[in-house]
Order: sequence, then C-alpha cells, then structure tokens
Amino acid sequence: MKRFHAVLIAAAALLAAISLAAQSQQQTPQTAQQPSKPPFTLTSTGFEDGGVIPETFTGPTPTSFQNSPPLAWANAPDGTVSFVLLVHDLDGSINKRTDDDTHWLIYNIPGSATGLPEGVKPAVQLADGSVQALNSHNNPGYIGPGARGKYHHYTFEVYALDIKLNVPTDALRADIVNAMQGHILGKAALVGRYKR
Repeated sequence: MKRFHAVLIAAAALLAAISLAAQSQQQTPQTAQQPSKPPFTLTSTGFEDGGVIPETFTGPTPTSFQNSPPLAWANAPDGTVSFVLLVHDLDGSINKRTDDDTHWLIYNIPGSATGLPEGVKPAVQLADGSVQALNSHNNPGYIGPGARGKYHHYTFEVYALDIKLNVPTDALRADIVNAMQGHILGKAALVGRYKR
C-alpha cells in the first residue's frame, strides 16, 4: 500500500510540473516578427529604370543645356548621415583603362534629403551644403549622355553613408570613393540608356 501511495504522489508531482510548465509557456509573450524595412530605392520621374533617357536630359544640344533629371530615393538605411550620388557611363572607357566616364558626382548630400530636383545648377557648393565634384570634363555638375552608335548604360547610384566626407572640394572621384570605404550603409541604383 505504501508503494501504491508513493507512485500516486510521484504521478501527481509529475502532472503538477507539466501543468506549471504549460502555464508558464502560455504566459510567455510571443516575440512578434518585425516587418522588414522596404529596400532602399532610387527612381526618376524623367525615365524608368532600364528605359531610354529623354533628350531633355542628354548632352549639349540646342534644347538640353546639360539639364539634370529629377531623382528621388526612399527607405534610406537607419543612421544615414549623408549621401553620395555617382552617375557614370558603364560602356565608356578613358585612356584605354578601366576608368569610365563620370557624368555627375555629388557628395555630402544631407542625410535628411530624399532626392534632387531637375536642373541642378553646375556650382561646386550647393545651398544644402552638398558638393559637386569634378566630372570627366573637369567641371562641377552634370554632363548629359551623348553616346553615339550603340546604346550606353548610364548608371545613377546613390550611397547612404554613416559619416559626412572630409575631402576637399577639388577632390577627384578616386579620392571620394576611397573616403567612402567602410562607411556605406546602403546603395540604390537606376539605369538609363541612350544613343544619338
């Protein structure tokens, strides 16, 4: 009889432990899955990604005057302090090297910015404190596409950085890209095609 009582006590203790564990599991709040942040994107109302760049944003013609396209970016990474915009011709090469044509390069765009308007003037220092570096024509500002013969792919890239770059206003593309290393939080790209 004592043995039977011992078994009953052990079984009751086991049931109590199971019940307690079940209650504890029910009371533990379930960790809700946080929705993932939408991707960092770059768009233009002037042309679609992969589309043909309209004449109004191309190289010097009687109607274009180096008119830069409007650009907008969204969902920048948390902690963004500044942006760098680089526009280059992937199909071009300079002096038989791997270098390609720099059509536009702006750095220290404020981290609060969400884009650039159409027709940014070719000044070195812009009103918001950002700096237009030298392009492949050794001038600050935008050079419109001007490829002949076949379509070239003009890539617009915006980089989100965790710092403001400390480089001189006459810094070259290589200097700016080097200063960006280790500080890139995210990158978004937009490609336009053009040929005359």
